[in-house]
Amino acid sequence: MAQTASKGAEGEAKRPEDDLAADIEQLKADIAELTEQLKLMRQHSYGAARHAASEGLEQLRAQGEAAYESLKANADDIERQLTDTVREKPITSLAIAAGIGFLFALISRR
Repeated sequence: MAQTASKGAEGEAKRPEDDLAADIEQLKADIAELTEQLKLMRQHSYGAARHAASEGLEQLRAQGEAAYESLKANADDIERQLTDTVREKPITSLAIAAGIGFLFALISRR
């Protein structure tokens, strides 16, 4: 009977070791699966971030082009108004230009 008890004890002693080994193998499999899922998520996140950045860049480019066109139109309007004013009042424009030149000369001497 002592032998039966020792065999039973050995059987019970191996069971937790077997369970532990099985748990370790399951953990390894779970970790490998999680690693793969993280890789997929990283790739997906990278792709989504790249797509969002690309869309943002396109929007900024479009806004920049619109701002450039607006500034260009404003500059053209100002140039047209200045040209019209000079053609309508050439003597007044010449006097104003001479006065501004005189002021710049005074400022640059100091």
